[in-house]
Amino acid sequence: MSTTTEPAHAPEPLWTPGPERVAGARITHFQAWAAEHHGAPAGDPADAAASYRALHAWSVREPAVFWGAVAEWFQVRFSTPYEAVLADASMPGAQWFTGSTLNYAEHALRPALDPERAGTPALVHLDERPEIAETSWAELSRQVASVAGRLRDLGVAPGDRVSGYLPNIPQAVVALLATAAVGGVWTSCAPDFGARSVLDRFQQVEPVVLFAVDGYRYGGKEHDRTDSVAELRAELPSLRAVIHIPLLGTPAPDGALEWDAVVSDDTAPAYEQVPFDHPLWVLYSSGTTGLPKAIVQSQGGILLEHLKQTGLHMDLGPGDRFFWYTSTGWMMWNFLVSGLLAGATVVLYDGSPGYPDTGAQWRIAERTGATVFGTSAAYVMACRKAGVRPGHDFDLSAVKCVASTGSPLPPDGFRWIHEEVKEDVWIASVSGGTDVCSCFAGGVPTLPVHIGELQAAGLGTDLQAWDVSGRPVVDEVGELVVTNPMPSMPVRFWNDPGDARYRESYFEMFPGVWRHGDWITITSRGTVIIHGRSDSTLNRQGVRMGSADIYEAVERLPEIRESLVIGVELPDGGYWMPLFVHLAQGAALDDALRGRIKDVIRAELSPRHVPDEVIAVPAVPHTLTGKRLEVPVKRLMQGAALDRTVNPGSVDDIEVLRFYERLAQDRRA
Repeated sequence: MSTTTEPAHAPEPLWTPGPERVAGARITHFQAWAAEHHGAPAGDPADAAASYRALHAWSVREPAVFWGAVAEWFQVRFSTPYEAVLADASMPGAQWFTGSTLNYAEHALRPALDPERAGTPALVHLDERPEIAETSWAELSRQVASVAGRLRDLGVAPGDRVSGYLPNIPQAVVALLATAAVGGVWTSCAPDFGARSVLDRFQQVEPVVLFAVDGYRYGGKEHDRTDSVAELRAELPSLRAVIHIPLLGTPAPDGALEWDAVVSDDTAPAYEQVPFDHPLWVLYSSGTTGLPKAIVQSQGGILLEHLKQTGLHMDLGPGDRFFWYTSTGWMMWNFLVSGLLAGATVVLYDGSPGYPDTGAQWRIAERTGATVFGTSAAYVMACRKAGVRPGHDFDLSAVKCVASTGSPLPPDGFRWIHEEVKEDVWIASVSGGTDVCSCFAGGVPTLPVHIGELQAAGLGTDLQAWDVSGRPVVDEVGELVVTNPMPSMPVRFWNDPGDARYRESYFEMFPGVWRHGDWITITSRGTVIIHGRSDSTLNRQGVRMGSADIYEAVERLPEIRESLVIGVELPDGGYWMPLFVHLAQGAALDDALRGRIKDVIRAELSPRHVPDEVIAVPAVPHTLTGKRLEVPVKRLMQGAALDRTVNPGSVDDIEVLRFYERLAQDRRA
């Protein structure tokens, strides 16, 4: 790497792509083409870092030109041409590709029209049993057309909501694409969600059709869901039809349609051409208080953003096999399905991430030939603690990228992947949100990887770190803001008169600028460090600290399974910062362990980061999507009642929070 683009004080990269990899990357070809046709800065083969910085600067300086180039590069078919790429750049309310019409599902299924690809796998799917199955592009297209035809027969019209109570199985992909094909609005929950949690989501949008399984397999057991489905049917009066998917082999309940009958027709594919900003799906925030936010994203916005992310940032294309461990209740499932847009084969796994052992996900990569392996930081760290050695125990020769999200990947996670998966693997730690169903920052196949850092802000994303006065800062901690619109930003929230909740969620602190709620550092090299949620910021003596930094230090200790830290402002003006620790089996929180916890925090962070108290707890509470519930625990410690602190349907185990409620009551007593 040239010293002109990498400052002398820069740390040594953990991994650097070789010249052949840089030259072959799709983003390199895009930049050369955009330079020739749209005035983008030309890339320098000898300096990939400078090339990307220039391309990114152009993409945020000329967003209309950039996004128009993305649409042209990926050959987006506008059945009605657009009048302007970005007619109004206001946030919220940006107007993208005005006047145009298109269809997301039509683009996802394009390889089915290619005679050379129609018979190749679009989906590879497996669960905890030994069998692996494949669905070809032609068969996927046929099933989508058949289900779309039945939805039309049921009267589903553009804008009607279609829901899925489904695990990560091919039928879920078919149902989503069929819904998009008819212009419906998809929404889904995983079947491990209880009925109350599902109703908190589906009742907001009033679906007309429900696709539902009779149960699912997880952890070596079968889990029946017939009672939950019956409750959903009873509590969703808007339903016109229920389509039964017999994953456990049970017959359809009275009045429900059988999946096999719905998917049996040979109907010609037909794709409703809808406006660019027509709703594609509704996703739900973790919504720890009140009902979850029902986030509406558009067919066109998701299409453009996911083409950019999968095709340029993930470097996916025909010949790739794209795996991410996820469920249909998390935005990463929607993102995974969009791997089809890049022409990649999508790998679906329905089962436990740790069954029959902690190495389960690496075994999936070996069995399916995954080239891009997506997981969570929590899984990476669990493998490290369990002594899993994927590169030694599995054939991962096909894997070229290990991607991670859900929470910041700690530095030890980077080192472990590099040492125990394989040295020549690109580590793409990414960060974004359900709110945009995409990444603000993450992987770039042509850039080096530095330990503990995301490689760069995404193209077209004017990512900045701002201080409390709204001034951008570099090499300092600041609020994550995005100062220009992204096509996948919500078009609205469902049932949000005047966009009041939407504005309050992102635009209240800095009007006209998206404030996401994370603390980040953007380095002078353009890399990004995520420090944790800013709404649960630790602030001692005016020094702001990210909880993620403390977790990274503490959870290196073998005795600590997981931890949670909060900062509580006391009525007398004091500040109490406890660290709650969930201990590994057989460990005890004695004075020696307390001392080592404080010593490692003091040594790796600072004396200000050392907690006032270390408290052993039976578990750390999470949202249904796995985020630590820092703010609700803080509010409990400040005296709030549990029912005013959290929506029970949004957490993984309400009994865990009851422990913290009792702890808070005992302390006050």
